[in-house]
Amino acid sequence: MADAVAGRDKCGEPRLVSLPLSRIRVIMKSSPEVSSINQEALVLTAKATELFVQYLATYSYRHGSGKERKALTYSDLSNTAEESETFQFLADILPKKILASKYLKMLKEKRDEEENDSGDGSAGDEAES
Repeated sequence: MADAVAGRDKCGEPRLVSLPLSRIRVIMKSSPEVSSINQEALVLTAKATELFVQYLATYSYRHGSGKERKALTYSDLSNTAEESETFQFLADILPKKILASKYLKMLKEKRDEEENDSGDGSAGDEAES
């Protein structure tokens, strides 16, 4: 059990989790379906979160370019989210970094496409009336 100890609390007692339980409680309570949270469920959620983050970081480090530099980078995490089927659900949360100029260009192109699409549809509506 000593292996699972991640730190010590204010009284010097061993802690099973290192994430702040108050923050996790706030996140859990933000769901409209949750009215109360059992302490055991809170600790288990915190521990599961820690294990998930550890697994994501380890996987990203091993399969990314960080191994050569002995560092884990954001691009390693975003590549993992994009390429790994296991972490595909994180692709929206960990998008690839792009330059601001490239993003603005993409937004402009998207707006132009929307204007062209809406322009074609409105002309057809006028002809029918």
